Amino acid sequence: MASAGPHADPARRAAAAKGLGRIGRPEHAGTLAEAADDPVPEVRAAAARGLGLLGVPEAAGTVLPALMRDTDPWVRRRASLAAIRLELTGRAVTTAFVDLLHDPDHHLRINALDGLYALGVPGDVAALVRLLGDPEGAVWGRARRVLYLLRDDPAVRAEVLRTAREGEAAARAQVLEMLPRTCTERLLDSLLTGVRDPSPVVRYAVVRRLLNLERPSVDDTLVDALRTERDPEVAGLLLSGLGWRGERRLTDLAVRWLGDPRAGRRAAAALGHLDTWTSREHLRAALTDGALPASTRGAAAVAVGGAGRWDAVWLLIPLLGDPEAEVRAGAVDGLGTLVHDGLRFWERHAVADALTAHLASGRGVPSRTGDALHGLDEALPALRRLADEAPSEEVRAAARKALDAAEPD
Repeated sequence: MASAGPHADPARRAAAAKGLGRIGRPEHAGTLAEAADDPVPEVRAAAARGLGLLGVPEAAGTVLPALMRDTDPWVRRRASLAAIRLELTGRAVTTAFVDLLHDPDHHLRINALDGLYALGVPGDVAALVRLLGDPEGAVWGRARRVLYLLRDDPAVRAEVLRTAREGEAAARAQVLEMLPRTCTERLLDSLLTGVRDPSPVVRYAVVRRLLNLERPSVDDTLVDALRTERDPEVAGLLLSGLGWRGERRLTDLAVRWLGDPRAGRRAAAALGHLDTWTSREHLRAALTDGALPASTRGAAAVAVGGAGRWDAVWLLIPLLGDPEAEVRAGAVDGLGTLVHDGLRFWERHAVADALTAHLASGRGVPSRTGDALHGLDEALPALRRLADEAPSEEVRAAARKALDAAEPD
């Protein structure tokens, strides 16, 4: 760089390298390659960037892999981006990208994965799969993309299956999410023990996969796992899955979780799916138990409406005045289910009056209440009044929508 020799100010040397990259000619690639040995990291980074812009792969083929191992992370970043831009290939480039898979700078791990994806090679298979457990979403997402591209590589398949059986927490969970259902049988032994894994993210992924298998031995394992589970997310998944299966052993276990702010709503829903005398009694008690989270009581209201028992209407109507918004919303949804499934004739006026009064009050989401009234002819006179006279535009719109559904053109 004649205008910025080795004794010039480092900022001038860096600016000259950048300028050559933008407006230089191929013959200037040698000058940029010399600048890659500059003692100042800023100049080396500018030289790497310039080589990438200049577009002479032959000159950059040995320089950039060396800069990708530079002690300065900004130099490594510029060099790796330039190597990708120039589509460099060869053992030295691949090895440099593999080294960056372990870099503490997550931007460089991203560049390494982008480089390996462009090359279509896994590099270090074990390191690649481990990056599925990276805390940075942009890193593990790219690792997943590379693995999908190379899914037919025998070494990749073997390492993915090994990680699914015995890998570290986050990486194992990601692999279990990635693998198709057809792999479940091959992994069954490790899954049955995986419900006791120390990591809740692994237990969650294991439970999701086991819930796709309907067999008594698996149900026994899942019920036993719920008995000792302490994580609310994992417990919630177990409650939902076993509830949908109608697992009768679930009742006492679900009751135990009703008071949890995260798993409580799933516990209530599970009791609703069981629909036994005992589960119904627990749901009735939950509706008015002020010690329970509002989300649990709201879910209990939805479950009571879904069960459709003789006293469901009379249990839910009072909850429309509950101070908690989630409980009122659950009552609206529960009553809406009862309306949809068909009310007894002596219930219709009571439900119509209660829901239209709730709609007129403007509490909650008017559109939700309006939807609950669909198909309830006894509510039509009140809905017409609200469509014309309600002070709230939201209430008027909800009333009009309910009328349109009842009185199509």
